[in-house]
Amino acid sequence: MKIQQAIETLRNRLDVRDSQIEALDETGLREYARRFLQEVSDFDPRVIEDAIAEVIGLGPIERLLADDSVSEIMVNRYDKIFVERSGKLQKAVEVFTSEDALRRAIDRIVLPLGRHIDDASPMVDARLPDGSRVNAVISPLATKGACLTVRKFSKQSLGINDLVNSGSLTQQAADFLKLAVRCRQNIIVSGGTGTGKTTLLNILSHEIPEGERVLTIEDAAELQLNHDNLIGLESRPKNQEGTGDVGIRELVINALRMRPDRLVVGECRGAEALDMLQAMNTGHAGSLSTVHANSARDALRRLEVMVLMGGIELPVSALRQQISSAVDIIVQIARAPDGRRLVVSIDELTGIDDDVLQMSPLFSRESAEHSLTSNQTLCRFAEQQSDDIRESLFKTLMGDESCISSF
Repeated sequence: MKIQQAIETLRNRLDVRDSQIEALDETGLREYARRFLQEVSDFDPRVIEDAIAEVIGLGPIERLLADDSVSEIMVNRYDKIFVERSGKLQKAVEVFTSEDALRRAIDRIVLPLGRHIDDASPMVDARLPDGSRVNAVISPLATKGACLTVRKFSKQSLGINDLVNSGSLTQQAADFLKLAVRCRQNIIVSGGTGTGKTTLLNILSHEIPEGERVLTIEDAAELQLNHDNLIGLESRPKNQEGTGDVGIRELVINALRMRPDRLVVGECRGAEALDMLQAMNTGHAGSLSTVHANSARDALRRLEVMVLMGGIELPVSALRQQISSAVDIIVQIARAPDGRRLVVSIDELTGIDDDVLQMSPLFSRESAEHSLTSNQTLCRFAEQQSDDIRESLFKTLMGDESCISSF
């Protein structure tokens, strides 16, 4: 095949030690490879670009990464790739030429980040230069060969008004969420995998006033905040010697020593949930995070489980009291059967009664076909606000406007 011939021709040339080639950056190397292949043979331009992508870049997924209609790339094995477009899965025509080609592409992603993947550590999380999230698994864990999942990072930084303009939220719900952030309510965004939790967290974070110091803590840096007083922290896995890892919990604990006004934790997955709850309770009101859960009630149960996962012997009643004091608002999102990402509900945690956490539904949706509507209930935190803020909250919760909410 022409593509195999072009790949071997280019690889043989680049394997030759040449100081001029070694001095080139990636852009210069690609240009040199393009000129070289054009000179040595009459390769089709598409073949030349595919050969350069495989030898120098990330292979066939480069074309998918450049396609704005693709939101997720799933390489099940080297010759089978699926993509997500508009919330729907489709099989891609692009394939890697071999298992080795796929493994080389994975190495090119993880090695510049100081991470590694091999038989001893066959799983790795990483990110691309544009912030896209990457997960790779190789054999023996991946029984049919290496697999790769890329959740693309949106090139467009969305704001909450973009969701309103596109019909993603009602104006009422959007105004309420903006006020909740500005009134320093602790907000948890809950939802399943791929429902848009990080996207919504990023949008809500944009509403934090400029005069506050913000610390973001993530497994892989995805949040796009333009806040002036901002520090971003990222966890680190173990090195090849099995040491040097720094988890989310350690970062949360350290962040409390950095004088933050607000913490934004990309996702709570384990024992760091307790430290996050304590931070929300000790002068860091207005913090935000996400959890994996199918409903607002499940999100509260998951917070309990995550704290207990840390081996902390805390009575359930005391734990629920901690959650009741820390969490103010839960925004639940889900993916509809047609691929749309829907805001299912916005609930306020109002307290605890007989060891049962109490919630007040502020906005809800009966089904994917119905709109997100206000339940005509005034939020509890309105009582502590000034008259003008209280009036604004009343208007957002007692209005009649509604629309289909999806993103």
